[in-house]
Amino acid sequence: MIPFLDLGAATAEIRDELDEAYHRFMDSGWYVLGKEVDAFEQEYATFCEADHCVGVGTGLDALTLALRAYDIGPGDEVIVPSNTYIATWLAVTQVGATIVPVEPDEPTFNLDPTLLQSAITKRTKVIMPVNLYGQPVDYDAIQDCAQGTDIKLVIDNAQAQGARYKGRRVGGIADIECHSFYPSKNLGAFGEGGAVTTNDETVAKRIRSLRNYGSTVRYHNDECGINSRLDALQAAFLRVKLRHLDEWNQRRRDLAATYFSELSPLASRLSLLLPTVPDWADPVWHLFVIRTPRRDALREHLQQHGIGTQIHYPIPPHASDAYRDRGYSPDDFPIAQRLAGEVLSLPMGPSLTSHSIPLVASAIGTYAS
Repeated sequence: MIPFLDLGAATAEIRDELDEAYHRFMDSGWYVLGKEVDAFEQEYATFCEADHCVGVGTGLDALTLALRAYDIGPGDEVIVPSNTYIATWLAVTQVGATIVPVEPDEPTFNLDPTLLQSAITKRTKVIMPVNLYGQPVDYDAIQDCAQGTDIKLVIDNAQAQGARYKGRRVGGIADIECHSFYPSKNLGAFGEGGAVTTNDETVAKRIRSLRNYGSTVRYHNDECGINSRLDALQAAFLRVKLRHLDEWNQRRRDLAATYFSELSPLASRLSLLLPTVPDWADPVWHLFVIRTPRRDALREHLQQHGIGTQIHYPIPPHASDAYRDRGYSPDDFPIAQRLAGEVLSLPMGPSLTSHSIPLVASAIGTYAS
């Protein structure tokens, strides 16, 4: 069996460090915010090459609070990818703003900057791309589209902790970058967790207040906030994992390189499309996603050979029941719709052994023959 992702193996690798962090936390007597959260925020900001980090409850909360920090609401428009997990859209919905989807660049799966200009209106306040599957978007091209305006760039970086864009670490490039620490992420907690990174001190202070009932001084509530504080125990565990993240990401890069080597000879026989990486991108391979019009049959074939796969994502947001009342049709975003029927995520993770990739490729090869 080759699992799609083995979280238990990664935990076993650092169990002693996790145990030490657990006992340190339990002995501290302080279980909400406090030293562990403060330390993680400082360490993660440094890792992201950002000035500030604010830990929050979930990745979705990070996106929503980022929009609230700019007072985005009804009447405002937020540009989002048509090809993404629904959380990106939900954040816009939660603040009452209008979703403006933009199709992806097919080779990279990420939002296509060449389509942005036609989507921007006088009501556009935020562009919110996603560093999908661990690969950064073209920050400069997107920012160029907003040049001379007050439009903010908020990046959904839930899947790309540690990636680099033109040599710079993502997390400290855009106006705000939002992170998820869901257990399957490259930097994953043992439960929910999220963070916002920014170089804007005013934004950081606002989000610190919003995450804590709208308060920075106990019992003094300046506005209607929410309770979305990064759990202190998760912060302690994340501090341990952060020390290993660069090494784990390098393992993912090595596995991706092996995938390219093993699968390239099979691509034409199976009408297989492999990921495309621009010269300026250094992805961290949260997922290794291939495309084939025979996706479902290939997935069944791999399952019969004991190989786990996933589909990210089978239903684009515009086709979900959640947005049925918006009147979208499948033809409105044909690229996102097509990707949803063709993408397949192969096994990937820091605990995957190098000899597993040839086995996956071999199983794909038997299907291609």
